[in-house]
Amino acid sequence: MDPTRARLADLRLPAPDLTEVTALVEGVLDDLRAADAARRTAAVRRWDAQRRRNATWASLAQIRFRQDTGDAAARAEREIADALVPKLDGLDARVQRAILEGPHREAFARELGDHVLDLWAHPAAVNRPEVEDDLARENALAAEYTRLMGSARLAFDGRTHTLASIRGFASHADRALRERAERVRWGYLAEHASELDGLFDELVALRAGIARKLGAADFVEVGYHRMKRTGYGRSEVETFRAQVREHVVPLGAEIVRRQAERLGIPKVMLWDEKVHETGEPPVPQQDAEALSDAADGMFADLSDPLTSLFRTMRARGLLDLESRDGKGMGGFCSFLPEVGAPFVFANFDGTRGDVRVFTHEMGHALQGFLSRENFPYDVTRCPSESAEVHSMSLEFLTWPLMERFFDGRADDFRRSHLVEQILFLPYGCAVDHFQHMVYERPEAGASERHAMWSEVSALYLPWRDAGDLPHASTGGFWQSQLHVYQYPFYYVDYVLAATCALQFWARSLDDHEGALSDYHALCARGGTLPFERLVESAGLRSPLREGCLADVVDAAARWLG
Repeated sequence: MDPTRARLADLRLPAPDLTEVTALVEGVLDDLRAADAARRTAAVRRWDAQRRRNATWASLAQIRFRQDTGDAAARAEREIADALVPKLDGLDARVQRAILEGPHREAFARELGDHVLDLWAHPAAVNRPEVEDDLARENALAAEYTRLMGSARLAFDGRTHTLASIRGFASHADRALRERAERVRWGYLAEHASELDGLFDELVALRAGIARKLGAADFVEVGYHRMKRTGYGRSEVETFRAQVREHVVPLGAEIVRRQAERLGIPKVMLWDEKVHETGEPPVPQQDAEALSDAADGMFADLSDPLTSLFRTMRARGLLDLESRDGKGMGGFCSFLPEVGAPFVFANFDGTRGDVRVFTHEMGHALQGFLSRENFPYDVTRCPSESAEVHSMSLEFLTWPLMERFFDGRADDFRRSHLVEQILFLPYGCAVDHFQHMVYERPEAGASERHAMWSEVSALYLPWRDAGDLPHASTGGFWQSQLHVYQYPFYYVDYVLAATCALQFWARSLDDHEGALSDYHALCARGGTLPFERLVESAGLRSPLREGCLADVVDAAARWLG
């Protein structure tokens, strides 16, 4: 079967044979020591091709498990991947270290670029044989969180809901209904609080142990390596969070105060946060299939690369958009190198968020598609703070075509989108600050971690009030955020990227065609440059530079009036 033509449902790839991959890597290591430059280059290309095959198989295993967390065969394949991927990563790290520490490093730097070698230094530092078993266990624990959250069956409003589908009530016009839905949702987390705490206890202890084995100061250092942060570190992130507290939190508080006035309520409660106007909220008037039809027309108006890509994905079953029993939570995009195309996963709940999630993940998809031929494999994609620029920017660059989904309510959608993006900035920083506190004090217990969340929530989200909602009101809100369990230190990358996306938005108001052209060029660059140089190549200012955040907030405040 040709994987570049097959439908996803028909695609089956065998698990990599560890003995065969090890033999290939040993041959590559021998050739890397050769005096002949052509032989060294050929060795890197053999290794690169194997990595793309491994990545495709591992992504398929995770995709199929997320599509049906109760499927025994999918779970078994994911368990194989959980155990095997750390070993494959360890073999890759051997090659990376051989290049970084070998006699031909300078020649490789000239051929591949210093940035590629800088990227390789991160996995080379943390993907070591002494932690392979720990990494496999970490993968298994993260998957258990997915299973626990995906297995929820919540009786509400005459139907059985998942945690994903019940969130659709968060923007319902009936305030009492919203509150009841939130009580059911948070009741499930309260019911499983001991399991959630136990999982995280083990994850924190495991990750702290990994840091000790690697000789790192703490897991924060390991986490930054995993995120492949190049050119900035912990202190720069702390400074950025301080700027968010200074410039964004006051605007957020004013937005929420005016929100309460518009809604005619004394205070915005947790179950009111997604409601920005009286009456029915703007919602797409389509099911998943009809929404895909509308998206096809939108992309045809917007961009030829997006049109052809979307039609290919649709024809080959590379979209899984509707929520259903047993399906994992959240949304994501995986690029499948051997397939030559991306896969987009979502959980539509019938709200305006469906359009945002869809355009967000299609931004990832476009970037992966346009940079798929970049070499080596590492720069076909990019570290997440850069990757999220592509996704969040497309959310804003599709603004002129939102009438396709919302008809006469498109302006209401645009306003709520901008408001929610601004309010997200402090929330994303709260998640990041919380994770720093957790891993700087790994000995803390569950109750102390809940107190940590309450502390950072007061700093970044002073307007948030969960009333007496179970679990959410006692410092457990963070346990609904899968990134905390599965992708430590990822979340601030959304905030950095959102700051860049808001710059694209401000530019597009005056020059949409120019902004879209720069956006396409940025996607095609993939991960060929470090974050700050990458965004500057698109005419954007780095969020880590003084003044950037203040300018973005000022532009948003002016537009919101």
